Amino acid sequence: MTIAANLGYPRIGPRRELKTALEAFWAGHSSEAELLTAAAALRAGSRTLQQGLGVSHVPSGDFALYDHVLETACAVGAIPRGYGWSGEGPASLATMFTLARGARGTEAERAAGIPSNAVALEMTKWFNTNYHYNVPHLAADTRFQLLDNRWSAAFEEGLGRGMRTRPVLLGPVSFLLLARAEDGTRPLDLLPALLPVYAQALRKLAEAGAAWVRLDEPCLVTDLPAGVPDAYRAAYRALAEAAPGLRLLLATYFGGLRESLPLAALLRLGDCISTSSVRRSN
Repeated sequence: MTIAANLGYPRIGPRRELKTALEAFWAGHSSEAELLTAAAALRAGSRTLQQGLGVSHVPSGDFALYDHVLETACAVGAIPRGYGWSGEGPASLATMFTLARGARGTEAERAAGIPSNAVALEMTKWFNTNYHYNVPHLAADTRFQLLDNRWSAAFEEGLGRGMRTRPVLLGPVSFLLLARAEDGTRPLDLLPALLPVYAQALRKLAEAGAAWVRLDEPCLVTDLPAGVPDAYRAAYRALAEAAPGLRLLLATYFGGLRESLPLAALLRLGDCISTSSVRRSN
């Protein structure tokens, strides 16, 4: 049986509705609730459209209000000091948008305790596209924790509309390779601290009823520095053990696997993920 799947769906909306909703919110012309309602409507529309076109594995968790790398960082607690986050509980929209755009002196920022001189995170190109992402800032004392299980929330949102989606997470190794540390720490050295958070997210998805979960590791198509293949093997062994009944799909894009093909095949066929698949793009 052929199964149609989709790597993701444009989040902007057919008439740039997300951009309109964000600009209205930033200008103070709409509330946070109105912004979130507009975003939920876009997600619902994209799910319905994909299902109507015959896509069996409709993705969820691929949506972001601003940047999916930034939202992953906020979800796992990779939030630098000085942005109004107390260290406990989910980051506010004021914190997330300040990380993305810098402080704008809004009432929401002042209420969140965000200093007026807070600057945006560095932005850099998302591989070979014209999209840019906010570079997560890490440090040796970064305390990863599952602050916002955005993936379970997106999956349960689909279930509420009668659709079992396939959650999408930016993989832990690529997340760290895309980040930078402010104190000389090598981001990949933080993998042992990050993996329990990903394991917790996968268990929550399994408990919610997810059958498949996709983990995106676009860095697999790049030239991997020394030590990265071992990190991939350790990471996916741990994640496979975290939720044994969950089927994990490993996805790559923006290039061929080339020298990393044997590594990806090991993650698929070896002792790491016996039920996953690897997508290769050329």
